[in-house]
Order: sequence, then structure tokens, then C-alpha cells
Amino acid sequence: MKTFKYFITGLLGLLLVTSCQDDTADVGDITAPSNVVITTEIVGTDANNPNGDGSGTVNFKVNADNALAYHFVYNGETTLAPQGEMTYDFAITGLQTYTVTVIAYGTGGNSTSKTVQLEVLALYEAPADLLDMLVGNTSKTWRIKSESAHFGLGPVGGGVFAEWFSAGAETKAGTGMYDDRYVFNADGTFTHITNGTVFGRENLINEIGGPGDGTADGADILNYSYGDYTEGWSLNAPGGIETLSLTGLGFMGYYTGGNHKYEIFARSASEMTLRTTDGNGEFDWWFVLTSDDGSEPTAFVSEFNNLSWSDEFDTDGAPDSAKWGYDIGAGGWGNNEVQTYTNESANAIVEGGFLKINAIKDGDMYTSARLKSQGLYDFTYGRVDVRAKLPASAGTWPAIWMLGANFETIGWPTSGEIDIMEQTGGDKNSILGTFHWLDSGTNTNASYGETATENTSTTDFHIYSLEWTTDKVIVLIDNVPYTTLANNADLPFNADFFLILNIAMGGTLGGDIDAAFTQDTMEIDYVRVYQ
Repeated sequence: MKTFKYFITGLLGLLLVTSCQDDTADVGDITAPSNVVITTEIVGTDANNPNGDGSGTVNFKVNADNALAYHFVYNGETTLAPQGEMTYDFAITGLQTYTVTVIAYGTGGNSTSKTVQLEVLALYEAPADLLDMLVGNTSKTWRIKSESAHFGLGPVGGGVFAEWFSAGAETKAGTGMYDDRYVFNADGTFTHITNGTVFGRENLINEIGGPGDGTADGADILNYSYGDYTEGWSLNAPGGIETLSLTGLGFMGYYTGGNHKYEIFARSASEMTLRTTDGNGEFDWWFVLTSDDGSEPTAFVSEFNNLSWSDEFDTDGAPDSAKWGYDIGAGGWGNNEVQTYTNESANAIVEGGFLKINAIKDGDMYTSARLKSQGLYDFTYGRVDVRAKLPASAGTWPAIWMLGANFETIGWPTSGEIDIMEQTGGDKNSILGTFHWLDSGTNTNASYGETATENTSTTDFHIYSLEWTTDKVIVLIDNVPYTTLANNADLPFNADFFLILNIAMGGTLGGDIDAAFTQDTMEIDYVRVYQ
């Protein structure tokens, strides 16, 4: 495959500002704008970095008297900027001089223009695996991943996917989102195939200049008429965060205005999670895109095939003490859970080839069990398979998960957590796969997870799996991946973890417990670890 360099950005120096035209005369109601003022912000400028942080990002803002609209002209491309604001990521490696012209339009089509000239040193080169992910050999078609949690919003600067709202599988069908296709071409152009309509935010979506015939649904505008178009795309990494920028009014998923920059929060060969701030500075919007075409997935092939540890639960009685210990106590250590964990046979027993973890109502209390391999079997990297059938009662919160073996020393979430399977107490047709770690910037819990639909989780056995390598952590159900996190040296997922099996009651994910609840069970056929 060729190696391409796309709109690579760098350090900036402002050289001069010149006026190309000054049509300021008034003719009745036909008025040309006057007093055109362009301000520039070199991102990351400080005493130690007078030319910016090396991202090469420059924010432009223009004001003019009597101006009704603004256009920015760069490299032969004219782009409408409704609010008089534009951001460019300059492109050519080395020290180069760039010219950007702003045209302010007044009544009667009269205009006034002004030009700034910038000297740019380009430093950033996108990694080859990122380019290959986006483009492939020549181009690759992307779409919103509608089959699972794929779209939502949260606070500006938040680190949790769709913290305040997350759209579930197919819940935005018929809005003008799911039939859109996005192509990142090798020549640096971005093609958005809209199939006639798009989806966006009220007021902001008017920036794209469509006919405005969409349907209002709260603050959303559904099926806003808008044709296919082509813009440019570029990559940079301000603050070390890989960022995908679209020129002009290019967008993906849901029109939010703003600077048309999408931070790449997570990525794999065929999937990426993006975050962008809307033009109102009100929310961060999150999107999951996939390059899979939606057809039946091909069989996943594990990198691991040597069985290194297992429990087949083929001896009746108490769980094997050489493999499993217990957490014992009330409240589950957080999350407002209400159960008391015990090591009693009523709550955990092996019968007929299955481990049975029983959650039981005992008067006004609930008892359950939490088994763990801590100190008995800890491991780094590999494949975990757990074949299980989940409890069906409202309020039960079953989990198959892992904690860093250094948990007791450094605490959570610094130790890291891998949730191979969780199920809420109120939705027994879905399962969750989630990763937790410490966000060093905010010193708070960071997490990433997705949801898979499984309508028979409480009536049939399914295999809940983890594929864990140095560069990725994948959660699967019946060998179909549904949650993938790109692993790296800054994350805690490169050290020993131990296994945990439990049922919690109530709490954050358990929710309200059925008033008629007496007892329910998670049955586990086997636990196997391959390395």
C-alpha cells in the first residue's frame, strides 16, 4: 500500500495582513461591508511555544460592519462560514507560506475581502495503521454502527461515551442517519453519500443551507433534505489526541456545527468511536462508525489456542478452593447494591456439571455469592470463554468480569476493570461489555463499553468471551465481537488480572427488584482461559 500524507499540520507564524479590496461605499440600501477585522488564534501558543503546540491548528474569526455572510477561500476552495469562524489544519510538510482570504458579503452582493498570510511548519505525520484503517488500499466506506450503542451526548470535555444519553440499536431508524455513507479517499477528499436526507440539531443544521424541510422532533431535525457532497479530510493530534478534521461544513452522523473536528476516542481495523463539540458549546456528541457492511460477520479467529487454565465444574459440591475464593460482606462495596455476599453452599454450589450462583431473598435481606480467582490464578493476555445462562428476575445484576491483580495496592479504577458480561436488572434482552481505567487528566473513572442484543440470555446458554492482546481488548458473545478497545502502554490492560463471577442485587445497574422475587440463578457450564 502507498503511504499518503494528508493535510499534515505544524507550527505557525503570522506574517502579515493585507487588504485586497475595500468597497465601502453605500448606495441606498446596497451596502458593502467595511472595517473587516480578522483575528487568528494559533492553538497552543504560550511563552515556550510562540508558534503553537505543533498541531498546526489555526482558528480564524472575522467581523465586519454591515456583513450578512462570510466566505473563506483557501487553496482554491471557497467555504461558507455562517458565524464568521473557520479552523484550518495546514498541510504540507516543512516550512511553507499559506494564504487565506475572507470575503464579507453585504446587501446587493457587494463584498469586501481581506487576506492573511501564514508561514507554517508541518510536523505531524499520521501513523500508517490509522491511514490504513480510514482508507484501506484506496478508499473505504463507513457508516454509523446502528446495531449497538452508536450515538449520544455528554458534557463538553467528558471522557465517558455518551454519558448523558446513548441511542440503542436501531433507535434512530428513519431519521436520515443510517443510510448515509462516508468515504475517506486517498487523495484527501471526503465523500458524504446522504441518500437525499440527513439528521441534525435544530438551528445548527440550517448552516448547511438545505431547503429546511425536515421534521422537528424535540431538538432534533429528522430527514433534512441534503444532497451528496465532497469536502476534504485531514488528520492531526492536538494534545496527543488523534483528530479527524473535515473541511467546510462536512460532517458525519448528526449535524452539530462547531469546528467539524472529530476526536478519535477509540479505534480498531473496522470501527472508530468519535467525539465532537457542537457549535453551541453545549454538548459533546459521540458516534460509533464501522466499515463493516452490515452483512453476517465472518467467524472470529482467536490468537490463542493453548488451554492454560479452566474449571469444568464436573465435581459436585463446593467450588474448587484451589481455583476460587470468595468476597464476603454486605453491600457489594459500592453501586448502592443491597445483597450480602456469603460463602455458603446455598449461594454457590456445583451441581450436575454446573456452577450455580444463587441470589436469594432472606426476610428483608438478599444473599448471593461473588467468586474470584484472585491470588489463585492471575494472568496477562489471552482468551477467556465462559459459557453461562443468566438470571431472569428484575433487579438481578449478573457479571462475569476481571480486576487488575494489583487492585488492593493501587485501588480502582487505577487497577483497571474488564467487564466481559454484565446485565442490568431492567433489560434482560441485552448484555454489556465495558472497560474501566483511570483518566490521568481528570483523575476520575474513564470507561468505554457497548451493548449487544441477546433475547435468549436467560433461557439459553451463551459463550461470553474476552480476546486480550497488547494492542486490543475485545468482548464477544458466541464468538461475535461487540466491544473493542485499542490497548496501549498508558492503559492498565498490560498486567495480571483475576476473574470474578457474581450476582449483585439492585444498585446502579440492578435497579428496582421485583417485589415477588424469591431466588434466581446464574448457571456456568465452564470457565476456560487460553494463552
